[in-house]
Amino acid sequence: IPDFSGTNVRGILMTIMDAMGQLFYSISVAMGIMVTYGSYFKDKDNLIKSVNQIEIFDTIVAFLAGVMIIPAVYVFLGAEGLENAGPGLVFVAMPKIFAQMGVAGNILGAVFFIMVLFAALTSCISIMEAICSGMIDKGMSRKKATITEGVIALVLSTVVCLGYNVFYFEFKLPNGSVGQILDIMDYLSNNVLMPILAIGTCILVGWILKPKTIIDEATKNGEKFGRKWLYTAMIKVVAPIMLVILLLGSLGVY
Repeated sequence: IPDFSGTNVRGILMTIMDAMGQLFYSISVAMGIMVTYGSYFKDKDNLIKSVNQIEIFDTIVAFLAGVMIIPAVYVFLGAEGLENAGPGLVFVAMPKIFAQMGVAGNILGAVFFIMVLFAALTSCISIMEAICSGMIDKGMSRKKATITEGVIALVLSTVVCLGYNVFYFEFKLPNGSVGQILDIMDYLSNNVLMPILAIGTCILVGWILKPKTIIDEATKNGEKFGRKWLYTAMIKVVAPIMLVILLLGSLGVY
């Protein structure tokens, strides 16, 4: 039975903020990916149906991941293991867990990291397509854009890999954690740049373009948009406020 005795309002709010931070990655918010893929969307396709499917499957996958990973970390590594997050959880905590499981751990570990590989690969494809699409719009051929972007990504990723040995150093981040090159880049992108871009998107859609523009586009083929009031309230008020709170928390303000 879960022990809620140590639960307080601040802890609940921090959990909500952490979940919002996870959403930036899981549904590719503020990366330009949805804009790029949206430009490939056909007029006859049902946008609302696609959004609903993404909501459902993203929630299911996140729930299953939490149910499988968090209990395993607690059982094998104790409460201290739960302090790991991000790269530390995947590349430090999980290998320790698999090592304690013997032969079964070797098999599960191999399967786990193969899945991580495919997750990283599919994420890279979508992220690089967003950048590549912009380069193509500027007049560059897809082949040249892909090669150029690939070379830049290779150089930067090599520097990140060497950040754990040749270029190793520790830097205290504004949120109180200590990180290396990967952690610094992850912090800047996920905790600073993405919230700022998301806030800008909310302002653009909610107050400049107006929600009605988006609703009309989503329902132009006769589809029903049953949550107009909720969407309008979220994009104009709730989401910007929550994102500002998330950004301030990431910057160590509270």
